[in-house]
Amino acid sequence: MEDRSRRQARTPAELYGLADVTLEVISRREVIRRGGAVAAAATVFPTDFAERLAQISSQDDVIPWTNAPPAGGRANTLDWQTLDSWVTPTEQLFSVGHYGTPELDGEAWRLEITGMVDRPMTLTLDDIQSRPQQDVTMLLECAGNRGFATFMGAVHNAKWTGTPLAPLLREAGIHDGGVEIVFFGADTGTETLLHRDDIEVDQQFARSLSVEDAMRDNVLLAWAVNGESLPIGNGYPLRLIAPGWYGVANVKWLTRIEVRDTRFMGKFMARDYVTLRQEGSDEDGVWAETSVGRTNINSIPANVVRTDGGYRINGAAWGKPIDRVEVSIDGGDWQPVALGEGADDPYTWTFWHLEWAASPGAHTVTSRAISKDGEIQPTTDDPIMVQKITYWESYGSVVREITIPDQ
Repeated sequence: MEDRSRRQARTPAELYGLADVTLEVISRREVIRRGGAVAAAATVFPTDFAERLAQISSQDDVIPWTNAPPAGGRANTLDWQTLDSWVTPTEQLFSVGHYGTPELDGEAWRLEITGMVDRPMTLTLDDIQSRPQQDVTMLLECAGNRGFATFMGAVHNAKWTGTPLAPLLREAGIHDGGVEIVFFGADTGTETLLHRDDIEVDQQFARSLSVEDAMRDNVLLAWAVNGESLPIGNGYPLRLIAPGWYGVANVKWLTRIEVRDTRFMGKFMARDYVTLRQEGSDEDGVWAETSVGRTNINSIPANVVRTDGGYRINGAAWGKPIDRVEVSIDGGDWQPVALGEGADDPYTWTFWHLEWAASPGAHTVTSRAISKDGEIQPTTDDPIMVQKITYWESYGSVVREITIPDQ
């Protein structure tokens, strides 16, 4: 068995299956000139469109995008062009890990609830599964989704089964001074201390939520997905499910839940999964760092299919409660689409479609989602995207390219 104590945290390229790609170093101003982090990624991760078109040419009803990245890979990213199910099949769930995938024995596994509590607890999987069950259907998105041009499908929508976390925390009795709940996974790796490359420490993957966020009714300790036991890559035997948060907060392979009286500043809260963005102009701006947390409003055109009357653009929107979605063809005016399944659920994706009387030739298709609070999904050249120089939280609208064949 692999020695997990010597695992190193993976680089972004390794994490997303891009380790064999050479990155070109470009300046910040060049990033901005090209349209932000996503546009920059497009310049350094060229893809073989001809090969991809050949792979999907058997799908007679789908007109392929000419700038779509490949799906699958190490992270098992979603193939948007074959999307046909609102609930993502279990075998299509993406999976991202940081210290490898631990192989745990469900019989020997234990979960500790400890820290600033009156009654520390140690629970078996049977103990947890014997408690009241609850299902939550929600979208899960990697915070690095679309941070690279070749990484566009780290998202899925699935039904999770588990027990609510809040009653367990109430039973344990959180002390009055407890402010944060830290969730530790079984995956561990070796880290070198900042400014001290001669010192290495073994570190568990961990993320935290405030007590208030952890006590929400829909936060689960989940042991099943889509009616099946969790796959190893998706957190067996137990994981956290926190609707409305990026995937990194939904800690897999849980072993310990700890209540603390101070903010938790572990690697994946304070040094990694941190978005760096300039606020203000180059002359008087400041650089702000924020820890990745709740999901942002997002949408994407998934595929274009032939219909009896022409073509239909299908897509999905998520991240915030969706009020409406609009589409622009060839950079023209925004036009409304029809919302479908998931339209009334704030934590799932919302399917949408638009009938399109497309003419033969090359076209672009862009979507944007608008939340019920009026937030509009930005374009990639919006300042909020352009002034972000990290790949996390790349939720700007996607410009899809397509060529409609002659009839």
